[in-house]
Amino acid sequence: MNIFQKVFSPNKMNISPRRQILIVYVFLAIVTLAVFWQVSQFEFINFDDDFYITKNFHIQSGITLDGIRWALSTTYADLWHPLIWLSFMFDYQLYGLNPGGYHVTNLILHILSTLLLFWLFNRMTGTIWKSAFVAAFFALHPLHVESVAWIAERKDILSAFFWMLTLCLYVYYTEKPAVRRYLLVLFSFVLALMSKPMVITLPAIMILLDYWPLKRFESEKDNLLLWQLKEKLPFFILSAVLVIITVYTPDHPNAAKFPVSSRMANAPVSFVTYLEKTFWPHDLAVYYTFSDQLPVWQVFGAALLILVISAAVIAAVKRLPYLFVGWLWYAIILLPVIGIVQIGNHAMADRYTYLPLIGIGIMLAWGIPLLFQRENIRKKILFPAGITALGILAVLSWQQCGYWKNNIILFNHALQVTKDNYLIHSCLANTLVEEGKIDEAIDHFNQAIHLTPNYADNYNNRGNAYAKLGRYQPAIEDYNKAIILKPDLADAYNNRGSAYTKLGRYDRAIVDYDEAIRLNPDLANIYYNGGLAYAKLGQYRLAIEDYDKAIRLNPDYAKVYNNRGTAYGELGQYQVAIENFNEAIRLQPNYIAAYNNGGLAYFKKGNNNLGCRYAQNACKWGDCKLLDAAKHNGLCR
Repeated sequence: MNIFQKVFSPNKMNISPRRQILIVYVFLAIVTLAVFWQVSQFEFINFDDDFYITKNFHIQSGITLDGIRWALSTTYADLWHPLIWLSFMFDYQLYGLNPGGYHVTNLILHILSTLLLFWLFNRMTGTIWKSAFVAAFFALHPLHVESVAWIAERKDILSAFFWMLTLCLYVYYTEKPAVRRYLLVLFSFVLALMSKPMVITLPAIMILLDYWPLKRFESEKDNLLLWQLKEKLPFFILSAVLVIITVYTPDHPNAAKFPVSSRMANAPVSFVTYLEKTFWPHDLAVYYTFSDQLPVWQVFGAALLILVISAAVIAAVKRLPYLFVGWLWYAIILLPVIGIVQIGNHAMADRYTYLPLIGIGIMLAWGIPLLFQRENIRKKILFPAGITALGILAVLSWQQCGYWKNNIILFNHALQVTKDNYLIHSCLANTLVEEGKIDEAIDHFNQAIHLTPNYADNYNNRGNAYAKLGRYQPAIEDYNKAIILKPDLADAYNNRGSAYTKLGRYDRAIVDYDEAIRLNPDLANIYYNGGLAYAKLGQYRLAIEDYDKAIRLNPDYAKVYNNRGTAYGELGQYQVAIENFNEAIRLQPNYIAAYNNGGLAYFKKGNNNLGCRYAQNACKWGDCKLLDAAKHNGLCR
């Protein structure tokens, strides 16, 4: 016997089952932590993380009554998932805008889900090491990196935690049915539904587990249908309610509409591609472009493979129930996101395998031992082979995780492993704009526009890049093109208005701001821009009205308070102006312009002491012009 087997083989360890279980828990936690801990040093990604957190003032208000009401009622981000918003608000209370904290929360939830999954299968089957393999396969598979390393995919992580908890409570209930235990299961399921609609398939998975490994069907043969209907009906009703909420949520405004025939063709291909990437996790990317020209042989070949596997597991259902349950676990959970009902512009997404892949893990853990008839061969081969396979997955996941460090690395990797990926060109371009690499950004916008010439957002974003260079005329031409392609794109009107403001065409800018407000009356930045244009025209009362609206929408908008203070100052209302400057400083303590404006207001009021104090604060943060002028005029020492 080799040293590996002496150390690791559970059949050679003189350790009690309780100790073995404890070893598994510790092993799962430590290995998962080792693979994913690097995420604690990663940044936000400008692919939904901004939408969910960094540019979401509801989240950045922390836990408040208004925030809770918003979270419970909104379908912002095209889904009703209030627990996701509340979890991000809680994170903001703890970490502010430090991305590492949000990543750590995702990782903790992933580890907890892994431990619950092990408890679940060990409790149901009593097989420690097979259950450990299923949990480790879930924890360490590279396809699951996206769900863990992408902050915005808290939806996957949190819903999976409540999914596992619901099933654990369900097993607890089946061991001794009681109303109290049943209500706990129901409550946990509600929390799962409040995290992500994908969990609507959970009642069907409960029925699968009733068949195997719980084997409850054997004791309820006479009234099987009535028993299942009575027990599962509340769960299916809750799922149906969430389906209705989701269906009646407005479509994503940027989603292209693919023909039903194209979606039907893509479904089996993506289904099989997930299987391919399960056993050969290569070329994983944050976004896979949808193709409406798939080869016929590929579509029919994928469909045939699905039918063959399905027929095989159904034929062997009585003899090999775990293969049947594992396959249906995979297929049923994947069905709502397979793309027949369109939920985005992508062909597939790694994150959609987060829960379904458990089914493949079940098939492997209970199916592979069937290949070895002799018990002694199983003991010598399976355990080291399983550890080796999991080790390979861990290394691949660690490597894949590294691609999520920041926007540049992530998007460049996606472009390397996919082709004609217009959206990633656009995302990379936006990142380059933020980093000041405007010319390089425009090159990527050009490639994105070449691939999808009718996508309005690319023109809008390229216009923003031209505006950064001060090239306002080509920027306006791009905004015009965006508006032609998408007449209700409020952002394009707002941006075009800003370009006209830079060119001094304030009246024309106000026309665009008014149209942007008509299309999106809840965007504070539009009112702020409108206020700037009115102020440039000397219409300070109208400017203040727009600033007031911007502040009502975003009470923490420091720039608006500063500019509203300036407008009040122009009207000679210096005390009101000072109150606005102070509020801007409270929100942004290093706000140099607010200190300078506050100092000027105090000097105009004749309060030189406070004027000098504000000028000194501005100088402390790097701008000493007001202080030097005040000293020159004998106002300050």
